[in-house]
Amino acid sequence: MNTDSTLMLGLPKGSLEDSTIKLFAKAGYQITKSSRSYRPAFDDSSLDGRFLRAQEVSRYVENGYFDCGLTGQDWVQENNSQVVEVCDLIYSRASNRRSRWVLAVPEASEIKSVKDLEGKRVATEIVNITRAFLKSHSVNATVEFSWGATEMKVPDLVDAIVDLTETGNSIRANKLRIVDTLLSTNTVFIANKQALEDPWKKKKIETIALLLTSALESASKVGLKLNIELAKLESVLEDLPSLRKPTINKLADESWVAIDTIIDESVVREIIPELKARGAEGIVEYPLNKVVF
Repeated sequence: MNTDSTLMLGLPKGSLEDSTIKLFAKAGYQITKSSRSYRPAFDDSSLDGRFLRAQEVSRYVENGYFDCGLTGQDWVQENNSQVVEVCDLIYSRASNRRSRWVLAVPEASEIKSVKDLEGKRVATEIVNITRAFLKSHSVNATVEFSWGATEMKVPDLVDAIVDLTETGNSIRANKLRIVDTLLSTNTVFIANKQALEDPWKKKKIETIALLLTSALESASKVGLKLNIELAKLESVLEDLPSLRKPTINKLADESWVAIDTIIDESVVREIIPELKARGAEGIVEYPLNKVVF
């Protein structure tokens, strides 16, 4: 474990790389990298790190090469890594929702349930999780590691696969059918147990966790400002889906007040016309970088 006043981070290379850099930027940390380097540069001199495959991050956090890192819950479980999960970070390259590891077979396969895998062959990247899943169903099947393009191996090479999907589109596109779900997973911020015993590193890790989660929390929300006549305030507040009680300030004209609140972006298109119809003026929607609860 690193013992100086530098926090060593393990960052996922590959599909999560760009979205991770963007998330850190929104949290206030600028990360730059060259196309040929696995060592990122931070605008915080107390941070250092490496990019490597998400599958490996938890092992290097556990053994102390990294003080903390970002990886999937699935890989922490697959590696049986003894680390501390500091916080969930539900994001991916395509969306801000959890992914699933699913058991899939060709559409025309006679396999209808896990029990039908008895004596069959299964290809996957998560060999340990799949073996444990089959064992929990008292099924004996051969599980082999897949280096990629797993969905292309059925039915010629294996009878079934366990693969990762967000939307299920890739499964359907390859004319496969989902039989069962082994687990849902998302990115997690993990830490080495000994690193958390160091007061400076513990505080730094907690700070990063707070800023990352608040940056993600703000992704689906916006700020909204408006002016309304005091006489109409109560009726407007009844319908304003604020996270908290909105901030209300008096204006120079005491018959009017200013409202400032945070709402889900998904309702903005409905609520702004309604507010306008109720007499609101000076309506301003603005983006948020962080929301801290």
